[in-house]
Amino acid sequence: MATRVKKLGGVAGGGGAAVRVVGVVCAMAVPLFALLVLGGWASASTVWQSAARLTAVTAGFTNASKPSATGDAATGADELFGGLLAAGGGFDRGACLSRHESPRYYKRSPFSPSPYLLQKLRDYEARHRRCGPGTPGYAKSVEQLRSGHSSEVMECNYLVGLPYNGLGNRMLSLVASFLYALLTDRVFLVHFPDDFADHFCEPFPGGEGETATTWVLPPDFPVADLWRLGVHSNQSYGNLLAAKKITGDPARETPVSVPPCVYLHLAHDLRGDDERFYCNDDQLVLAKVNWLLLQSDLYFVPSLYAIPEFQDELRWMFPAKESVTHLLARYLLHPSNSVWGMVMRYHHSYLASAAEMIGVQIRMFSWASIPVDDMYKQVMACSSQERILPDTDGGDAPAPARTNASGGGATTAILVTSLQAEYYERLKGRYYEHAATASGAGGGRRWVGVFQPSHEEKQEMGKRAHNQKALAEIYLLSFADVLLTSGMSTFGYMSSALAGLRPAMLLTAFNHKVPRTPCVRAVSMEPCFHKPPPAAATCQGKLAVSENVTRHIKRCEDLAGGLKLFD
Repeated sequence: MATRVKKLGGVAGGGGAAVRVVGVVCAMAVPLFALLVLGGWASASTVWQSAARLTAVTAGFTNASKPSATGDAATGADELFGGLLAAGGGFDRGACLSRHESPRYYKRSPFSPSPYLLQKLRDYEARHRRCGPGTPGYAKSVEQLRSGHSSEVMECNYLVGLPYNGLGNRMLSLVASFLYALLTDRVFLVHFPDDFADHFCEPFPGGEGETATTWVLPPDFPVADLWRLGVHSNQSYGNLLAAKKITGDPARETPVSVPPCVYLHLAHDLRGDDERFYCNDDQLVLAKVNWLLLQSDLYFVPSLYAIPEFQDELRWMFPAKESVTHLLARYLLHPSNSVWGMVMRYHHSYLASAAEMIGVQIRMFSWASIPVDDMYKQVMACSSQERILPDTDGGDAPAPARTNASGGGATTAILVTSLQAEYYERLKGRYYEHAATASGAGGGRRWVGVFQPSHEEKQEMGKRAHNQKALAEIYLLSFADVLLTSGMSTFGYMSSALAGLRPAMLLTAFNHKVPRTPCVRAVSMEPCFHKPPPAAATCQGKLAVSENVTRHIKRCEDLAGGLKLFD
């Protein structure tokens, strides 16, 4: 029977002893993990089991939970994120622990939600209660969809999100699609793939309980085979335009042959007529369609800013342009209890007692791969350039003995997330073999722990357990004080936005060549829109973008052809 070994964490204190967690996972067997703590064996356990049964990996770290800067009630934490989340009824606290507990762990929220955004969210929540699945409004709209006619104007209009591709892509697609629903006064429903189920809680008040409405598209939705929709589908907006089954002329009070349902293909392989989605005139036409089905693996928000119909709304909702994903992700995406349990067990067992946490996310794409040695050198060059990881003294002398976690030096936890284990092993060895030097006026020793929750070796598309572990690691990274992420990685984009940080981003090795500049500091925590439409061609020369908008949209640091928002 095949076995897999996972190296999950190590701590080095100056020149002190290393601590390593090793697990052997057997197919069709219960995983067993042995903890080697300062040369002695601790009881076997797994890092994703109950924290109460875990032995702390410390080398001087305590296992006490330490609230973050936002803290809990004692430290003034606002579990509603400044009013971003609705107060009062509609939520079962036990059904979604992350919604109420996450403010204790995020280190910062650099942006407060605007009063206009708060009002838009409260209005949306009322609309979802009125029109969500299980309501008369929903039943009426579904019946019209079944009939195939669209003569009657419906009280409730809908946007069905179809997120796909990798986990980060799906999360960014959810955020962008929800913003589009806010802008168009539509009810936002999601058709989740099987491997994406049980990842997030119901985000809207009234979403818990057997009789409550939900954001999950009901299984009896009359459009079959939603995952077969694609760029060639007859129902796509681009193909409907090409076949003249829908008009793009807003001068007509009632456009010709507007169907009750239109599919919007906004994925990486969208074609010319699909790009008409980003045209103002076409948005006026789409506003008359009762059901929109939107499939995307992209963060298309920057191009929404180029649509005049939405510009005032966006400006009022987000006075700070780089706050869009930060605020909407904290509002919309709350890990399910199963995922949050993983986050909490790992955090409290290995990270909570550190005075500082540094997140290092390394993603190597197959089309831009370089040797592990070169990637590690790039990481260290970036760290030196941006002053991220603790320096080492390079000497062989052992550090003085340490008696407790609170005296004689600072504690730093380095959390590594990567599909590979090599980078964790090298960083662990660095701080085991050499003493870390303390920074700041106080001097003293600096104790460094290096941890990696998992290394899956390759991205496992279509596997729920794999995605849940990846989601747990995104949230662990979002608790960091400092982030070093991989450019073009949607995993890194989501971690940074949730954390409220502008990361140092490793530049991609295009053509398998190590970039001369190892990394850049992001000018904005906003994600990059990897494939924006060509503005002039898309709308046949009619697209008019104000100077106030264009000065807040720039080329991405990690992809010259991409666009991102900044202030």
